[in-house]
Amino acid sequence: MNLEKYLTLGDEVRQAKDKGRPLVALESTIISHGMPYPENVKTALEVESVVRSRGAVPATVAILDGKIVAGLSGAQIEELGRKGQGVVKASRRDLPVILAKRIAGATTVAGTMIAARLAGIEVFATGGIGGAHRGAQRSFDISADLTELARTDVAVVCAGVKAILDIGLTLEILETLGVPVISYGTDNFPAFYTRSSGFKTECRCDTPAEIARALRCKWDLGLAGGAVIANPVPAAAEANPALKEEAIALALAEADKLGIAGKRVTPYLLEKIALVTGGKSLATNIALIKSNAALAADIACSLRS
Repeated sequence: MNLEKYLTLGDEVRQAKDKGRPLVALESTIISHGMPYPENVKTALEVESVVRSRGAVPATVAILDGKIVAGLSGAQIEELGRKGQGVVKASRRDLPVILAKRIAGATTVAGTMIAARLAGIEVFATGGIGGAHRGAQRSFDISADLTELARTDVAVVCAGVKAILDIGLTLEILETLGVPVISYGTDNFPAFYTRSSGFKTECRCDTPAEIARALRCKWDLGLAGGAVIANPVPAAAEANPALKEEAIALALAEADKLGIAGKRVTPYLLEKIALVTGGKSLATNIALIKSNAALAADIACSLRS
């Protein structure tokens, strides 16, 4: 396959690859659909700075002008942030059409994993992964992130699955798909806004180097697919569990009443929860993304050592 036809690397990313430096992929849906402007742009640039401060190189991913771009410029991040939800969300199924039509696309977890694999990047930091929505037993509303984790060799550092989802069902699906779920420094699986979901994980690692060794063993054995590295939100930024659940319940009820479904669900719910919590959920979201970026950079550096 002629990758140059579909993939372009930013200057910083290209230089890092030439020198064998560690890289961390970052998604762009969080810029266009996850936060309001200008907080989205400010946060994206700060997250890149966190990655650099830990000795790795950030590669924010999006689709622009008919190409997957790994390593957006500041101007490109600003453009995505200003356009916001006017930018199409790009998951696995969407990539061919978005590329063919040469329209802008903000990559989801699944879309970013694919781009990272094409660019030779092994670690990716995000806020939270998608999963099984509440009521998925009836609706079959299950994120493509889960099947991507089963097939694409990229480790995803996150604060668990998005709290609006059915966490127990999501963990069951990941187990069925053979995706390792590693909790960092805890026996509990985090719940995005809070440090514990009430669910335990089978695997705990306490250092980035330990996580890196587990990943290298997995891929050396030819066990296809990625891994979920669950990093609890910093304690100082943790949301009040009762307030979080109240906000989620209100947001879910309103989304159902308005008939909001598909790709529109997550950005709508996150925006509604931020409104109900008086902006506290947004502050938590920003804190956990930076924490995940730091851990991802440390893992990427350990994989290179």
